Amino acid sequence: MRLQHHPEIRSAHPGLAVGTLQATGITTELPVDLEKFLARARRRLADGPESEFPEIQAWRRAFAKMGLKPTQYRCASESLLRRLRKEGSLPRIHPVIDLCNAVSVAYAIPVAVLDIAKISGSLEVRHARGDEKYVTFAGTVEQPNPGEVIFADEDGQAHARRWTNRQSGHSAVSATTSDVLIVSEGLHATAPEDVRLLIEAIAGELAAAGVVTRP
Repeated sequence: MRLQHHPEIRSAHPGLAVGTLQATGITTELPVDLEKFLARARRRLADGPESEFPEIQAWRRAFAKMGLKPTQYRCASESLLRRLRKEGSLPRIHPVIDLCNAVSVAYAIPVAVLDIAKISGSLEVRHARGDEKYVTFAGTVEQPNPGEVIFADEDGQAHARRWTNRQSGHSAVSATTSDVLIVSEGLHATAPEDVRLLIEAIAGELAAAGVVTRP
């Protein structure tokens, strides 16, 4: 599975750091340790709200640059941190999703998890033309706005809208998922190192659970 960012995205966001991981052998019975990651996030939240984190502030600036209201459309990690701060926990969905969500809040960096079987060809982060299709988690079909940053495959399926704001229900992990593509993106000053550590943390947990991973 090949993921690339269009040169226009790279040019507009020169500080972008990207980490990817492919995992094979995903099941609904994976033993994963979430608490150490959630505890790290809770300790950080105890010192101040997620809106003050440099990782989140960098994404807020990027969203504003894209013409989006940062408090209306939040990057995925900010939404998760906000929920953790208010509710004290995160919902359990699927072991690999739960793990990636926990690591995401621990590092305050967005993490996407996509079912590779639902992606046609390669995947590109690019501006939408306006003819792509996006399937919500409720199953309705939307068309991203022209110029909106999306994850698009070769068939014009949008697997995420507003970049790191919301994934698609089309490639969401389900009980039948076996192979996934994990993507993490950061824009803050220390993003290259932080994204590397985040991917290593996920890879280590999955390897301990018997899952085969590769970059």
